[in-house]
Amino acid sequence: MITKRPPGGTARLAGRAVARIGYGAMQLPGPGVLGPPRDRALAIAVLRRAVELGVNHIDTAQYYGPDVANKLIHAALHPYPENLVLVTKVGADRDRQGRWISAQRPHELRAGVEANLRSLEVERIDVVNLRLLGAERDPGERAMRVDLDSQLAEMIALRAEGKIGGIGISSVNVHQFRQALPAGIACVQNAYNLLDRAGEPLLELCREHDVAWVPYFPLGSAFAVMAIASLAACFLPAWRATRTDPARILRD
Repeated sequence: MITKRPPGGTARLAGRAVARIGYGAMQLPGPGVLGPPRDRALAIAVLRRAVELGVNHIDTAQYYGPDVANKLIHAALHPYPENLVLVTKVGADRDRQGRWISAQRPHELRAGVEANLRSLEVERIDVVNLRLLGAERDPGERAMRVDLDSQLAEMIALRAEGKIGGIGISSVNVHQFRQALPAGIACVQNAYNLLDRAGEPLLELCREHDVAWVPYFPLGSAFAVMAIASLAACFLPAWRATRTDPARILRD
């Protein structure tokens, strides 16, 4: 199915060679990442086209939909190409109203992995990111209600059982990254883009420890409102100071 060279070249993720440009499945479901897409056939076609263009790293989650993104991936690509790396995440869920809720306890992490295994119809997920909710940049603040060591212990157990290949961590600060390192971390998935580079100290640590850095919202945001807000935060001060054409600010 792969007909093109890996876009952006290749990198290593949990011991696998992946294209540096992957595909994030969060926007496949309906509005608000809830329910089916407006056009199921188009969503499936997009997935197949991404793989045809050389993408072999797809990021998804059971709670995208919920279950919608995973089922679309299954419908589009199963049986999966041998070089396709599927990456999911756990640590959140959706309630009956579709609101995002925490699912951070060890048994909830395990349930999340099992749900992903079922909907993707695989025996092992290549990488599972532990998405920490409420993580703060200040290492002195205890934002987590669940002990990180107990979460990591559950992830290590799932890896030992062969249900996941690599352990990733997401939305973490430097302190949490250092705490997680002994677990054998495959990747860090944090927000990072041209407009928000606050995560660069953590990026440097990942480089130092040879841990893959997998940024989300690389273009500013997956949501139009957030993207506009990000652009405004970047360009408004320069415009106020100079009254320069925004296009020129961007070029400069």
